[in-house]
Amino acid sequence: MKNLRIVIITGLSGSGKSTALRSLEDIGFFCVDNLPVMLLPKFLDMQTESPSEISKIALVMDLREKHFLEKHIDVLSRLRKKRYNVEILFLDTSNDLLLRRFSETRRMHPLSEGKTILENIELERDKLHELKEMAGNVIDTSDYSVHQLKEHVQRLYLAPGKARKLLINLISFGYRFGLPPDADIVMDVRFLPNPYFVSDLKEHNGNEKAVEKYVMAWDDTRQFLMKLYEMMTFLAPLYEKEGKSYLNIGIGCTGGKHRSVVILNQLAKYFTGRDYTTNVSHRDIDRA
Repeated sequence: MKNLRIVIITGLSGSGKSTALRSLEDIGFFCVDNLPVMLLPKFLDMQTESPSEISKIALVMDLREKHFLEKHIDVLSRLRKKRYNVEILFLDTSNDLLLRRFSETRRMHPLSEGKTILENIELERDKLHELKEMAGNVIDTSDYSVHQLKEHVQRLYLAPGKARKLLINLISFGYRFGLPPDADIVMDVRFLPNPYFVSDLKEHNGNEKAVEKYVMAWDDTRQFLMKLYEMMTFLAPLYEKEGKSYLNIGIGCTGGKHRSVVILNQLAKYFTGRDYTTNVSHRDIDRA
């Protein structure tokens, strides 16, 4: 097997591929953007046939290159037959977010086939379906900030000897606005007493002490948290043992402003106290 690690970053236009490439560059990958797919075998042969300090390469390859869609499956298959260690990282994101990004940047969609942007997005999604199925890692970037995506990608591709503990991504949300698309575990806390119906608390949120005190005052809340902690104590080491790099946990209430925020903050304290790196996002706190 050729001693060269190759990560091909691909996915939907506007999904964060450039951020992912920079993330890998920061942890020592030699990075190339938009290499023509037909040149990939020659490029890799050059790296393996001559002395080089390069041991890991990351490349963004997508449909900006006109032969990518028609040739990528064949080229990747040939490389794997030659025993190249090729990994595919596929970035996906929601149509709504892609529409907003194209609107804000006023960029043309790479397909530009006389269709609307949404039609081009759907066409691209369809054309890349097979490649997505081949990917070893698929990330839905819809709810990631640039910094969260960077850390997530780095966690996936750090050398084994440098691996950190399971990264815990925590997100509170409101069911009225939909489930987080990439949550591994979702807990519904709508059974808890709702501060929304307390006049002095309705306009406040779960980051504020008065709301936290109200939610935490109930026996049901405390018993639920103890059982939740017990479950996470059981599950987290098993996910690490299985080789999972990150765990996405969603906590939901009706509007995502009160109960889910309080419970998520408590869960974040639990994980932080056990030396897990945690990312906390209150997705809908300002929407309810």
